[in-house]
Amino acid sequence: MTTTDSTHDTDILAGIKIIDTDTHLSEPADLWTSRASARYRDVVPRQCEINGRMRWIIGDGIDLGGTGASSVVDPSGDKIYGVSWMKLPYNEVHAASSQIPARLEMMDRHGVHAQIMYPNLAGFGNQAFLQVEDAALRLLCAQIYNDAGAEHQEQSNDRIFTMALVPWWDIEAAVVEVRRCAAMGLRGVVTCSNPEDAGLPDLSQPEWEPFFAACEELRMSINFHIGSSQREMDFYGKTSWPTHGNETRLALGSANLFMGNARIIGNLIYAGVAERFPGCKFVSVESGVGWLPFYLDALDYEMGETMPNDRKKLKLLPSEYYKRQFYSCFWFERSGLKSAIECLGAETVLFETDFPHPTCLYPEGQNHLRSTLADLDEDTRRRVLQDNAAALYRIPL
Repeated sequence: MTTTDSTHDTDILAGIKIIDTDTHLSEPADLWTSRASARYRDVVPRQCEINGRMRWIIGDGIDLGGTGASSVVDPSGDKIYGVSWMKLPYNEVHAASSQIPARLEMMDRHGVHAQIMYPNLAGFGNQAFLQVEDAALRLLCAQIYNDAGAEHQEQSNDRIFTMALVPWWDIEAAVVEVRRCAAMGLRGVVTCSNPEDAGLPDLSQPEWEPFFAACEELRMSINFHIGSSQREMDFYGKTSWPTHGNETRLALGSANLFMGNARIIGNLIYAGVAERFPGCKFVSVESGVGWLPFYLDALDYEMGETMPNDRKKLKLLPSEYYKRQFYSCFWFERSGLKSAIECLGAETVLFETDFPHPTCLYPEGQNHLRSTLADLDEDTRRRVLQDNAAALYRIPL
């Protein structure tokens, strides 16, 4: 977000403590090894050279992928366009991608009060660790990441809030970890949208009720980041035609992935999860908001048309559950943003930048907000940029 003089009364952002509700950490090479006991130091995620290339390795040699920083911000602060960023190592991107002190400096420079942070290596729903057969190691990987998140929150003086990884492949362990993370001061969880990938019941089933009950009791927001399961993460595969080049394939894959959370929103509502746990707060992360009014209309309409029996378990319309318990995040949108906020309700909308990923709203974030939110009243601007996130994630202002 660009540095500007926000001291003038005419600045529509003046006095607002902007909260960025979707950013990512390029995990440092020693995030796990520096925190693991000697017994596990050689099996937790670590960077190794394999056939002349640096790779993230876990267990006895499971390859989790390359060691690129997944950042499009170069050391000077300029943004990298295209696909050349993909293989850039940590020393060839900005330190704010992976280091908390540098991230705080970047936030100050661009007028951001606080950030919500999500993982890279573990997958956006902690699905990558499912490749590990050792259940104890799998759990430890999530726990160490969460411990690091608590450290980052303290180090940032409550300005950076890591969403806790859920060990979703074991429901009992998931409940225990939710309680442990809440006790450490973390403010929410990020989890997989398809636990059936690990042979578990889907999220509608009674087995998951202790998890939702714990999140409701402890006010831990339940965040579903796009691409939050192995089947949902598809930047290149099913979306684009095979003759497209890498740049076009990435652009099409990204644009379609943004709307992938329609599936989890619809299922949570139709399955009665929102009905049974009215205190649970669900966040659709990196999904935008412009498509949601149509989708909620569709859910309301189809419930009336095709669910004469199943709808009996629902006391409200899907759109009403959404306005009561769901949030979604916008960043680059222009056309339709105002009408979407008015339709969804200003109290359901959050702002994000996706820093430092390739779709991030950087470095023109504040100028973008000034142009797109100028027609909204001051109370609405303050809600979507500050108050909603502050209340949801319990962020001090």
